[in-house]
Amino acid sequence: MLEKLEAIYQRYKEIEEQMNEPDVMSDMKKFIKLNKDYKELQQVVSSYIEYKNVLDNIDSTKEILKTEKDDEFREMAKLELNELIGKKETLEEDIRIMIIPADPQDNKNSIIEIRAGTGGDEASIFAGDLYRMYVKYCENRGWKMELVDETEGTVGGFKEIIFEVKGNGVYGQMKYESGVHRVQRVPKTETQGRVHTSAASVVVLPEADEFDVEISPNDIRKDLFCSSGPGGQSVNTTYSAVRLTHIPTGIVATCQDQKSQLKNYDKAMTVLRARIYELEYQKYLDEVSSKRKTMVSTGDRSAKIRTYNWPQGRVTDHRINLTMYNLQSTIDGNIQELIDQLQLAENAERLKEEISR
Repeated sequence: MLEKLEAIYQRYKEIEEQMNEPDVMSDMKKFIKLNKDYKELQQVVSSYIEYKNVLDNIDSTKEILKTEKDDEFREMAKLELNELIGKKETLEEDIRIMIIPADPQDNKNSIIEIRAGTGGDEASIFAGDLYRMYVKYCENRGWKMELVDETEGTVGGFKEIIFEVKGNGVYGQMKYESGVHRVQRVPKTETQGRVHTSAASVVVLPEADEFDVEISPNDIRKDLFCSSGPGGQSVNTTYSAVRLTHIPTGIVATCQDQKSQLKNYDKAMTVLRARIYELEYQKYLDEVSSKRKTMVSTGDRSAKIRTYNWPQGRVTDHRINLTMYNLQSTIDGNIQELIDQLQLAENAERLKEEISR
């Protein structure tokens, strides 16, 4: 492990030197990439320096125990040695996780799409519940949410809703929500009190910037139309809604949330870029999911990942066979414990991969 850490440290110093070179500073694309790599290595390098100091202190304390005659001083050295060994083991555990190659997309913002699935009106209501759950979760994290597009359900909720989430490490947390979410409860429209099962799908995409995807303007068809839904006097009177079609792939992105055509165009382009980027990124996800069985959602977004059972007040995540009886708290946006458990499971699998190499 020390050899790997030393190599990381040398790469860190190398990047630091490159960032100060005039030709790099004048190349914004290269500078941004190096700066991103530099920040990602900072935590590992800091832990490595601390780890080396602990190792040096262990060696010097052992030397004291070999040569020191004073019993009281030897006892103090033994206590210090035990503390240092404990710190060394903790640092080693932390560093092993840190040096596992991270998903390069984890620090990105996200585009999140929720669509009602099987279950008719109840599925739309459930899609609305999921959206509110994510709104509260994002508020708790201090992340910024922006609506891109929505189609309301006939009795509430949404047939489809697309929104953007901006903040630190959004995709690294939200990616675990991709997949089919299932709800079991008595619908408001049910007179016999029977429990129905409905579903909604969630797709979480890493937001792509211009450096990730280059799209030729000639490959895009832009259609303008009147927006529908909330928006005041401009609704159905102004051609502010934008639909973009990427001709080579047939991918479509629509935005009508803003009154400004230009703002709708920018948001639609963000979604279009993310969806095109996903085509390439999906190859990576398929490879990951074939190795990490607990992360079925990353490779197969049609997989059932979680069940919300109202009669029993339970939430079950099927990827890691985790059941918690805190349904109302979960729906109120307290999903961090679920995400933390999924991250722990993924890190354990990644560690196995790294050790087996």
